[in-house]
Amino acid sequence: MPQIITLGESMVMMVADQSDSLQFVTSYTRKIAGAESNVAIGLARLGHDVGWISAIGDDPFGTYIRNTIRGEGVDTSQVQILAEYPTGMLVKERNEIGDPKVFYYRRGSAASRITPDMLDENYFTGTKILHITGIFPALSENCRETLLRAVEIAKAKGALITFDPNIRLKLWTKEQARETLLKLASLSDLIMPGKKEAELLIGTGDWDKVKAYFHNLGNRYIVMKDGPEGAFYSHQEGSEVVEAGYAKGFPVRRVVDTVGAGDGFAVGILSALMEELSLKQAVTRGNAIGSLAVMVQGDVEGYPTRRQLEEYLEEA
Repeated sequence: MPQIITLGESMVMMVADQSDSLQFVTSYTRKIAGAESNVAIGLARLGHDVGWISAIGDDPFGTYIRNTIRGEGVDTSQVQILAEYPTGMLVKERNEIGDPKVFYYRRGSAASRITPDMLDENYFTGTKILHITGIFPALSENCRETLLRAVEIAKAKGALITFDPNIRLKLWTKEQARETLLKLASLSDLIMPGKKEAELLIGTGDWDKVKAYFHNLGNRYIVMKDGPEGAFYSHQEGSEVVEAGYAKGFPVRRVVDTVGAGDGFAVGILSALMEELSLKQAVTRGNAIGSLAVMVQGDVEGYPTRRQLEEYLEEA
């Protein structure tokens, strides 16, 4: 059984080949997209044993997604095929400057139909980390129930719960997001919001207040991403602060595509925790992989192998 498990939807992604409004674009490049599978792929490239739980349609796009993720070394044995529902899709503009516009076509997708009874409790045996995001519970009520059940199973098996809020307001309202994500935060051992996400969740991005709030909520590890500048971090056991501080980001020669940087950051955090490194070392690794991610086109194309990561850290 895998030592790290992720749970969520992946979609086929059509990326425009021209830097123009989509109404004028005539050709696209096919890729895959999905926060949880992005993290799974990044961890597999670093040599970790990771599994991805999801559902796909009985269609060519679903087959492409499953085979691509499996080809990266991720276990896909828990990916179910729901023939009556389609695989989700998104279309992304190509921008030379700034974040690209993204258009989702995922309502009623196979992944949104996942239910708690589809989870195999035995699959969680021996799991060290369950990584979750705030995207999957936004898809449907049954997805929320499934995620909560997965957390319950993983905690019973002794796994660490790591949580990236990854707020997508195209999927639900601020009020719905806040209620569900704070509940998930209260069940997690580690939370890694961005500064703006912290503001949405608790009304402030002030680090001292964010740190106090989530430690009081029960999070042992707190990491708040501060964009390209770096990230704040705090590790507390009981009432004792083990370590806390700020890790600066890595210089980026040219930003090509920012999508996937946050997931790359999570890859660095999780991989370092699996190797029993300090939280400071984990955040530094997260910053490194995040910077690599934005220098190439695509969500996961910039994620490094173990050797590439070591060489990048040495050079930096």
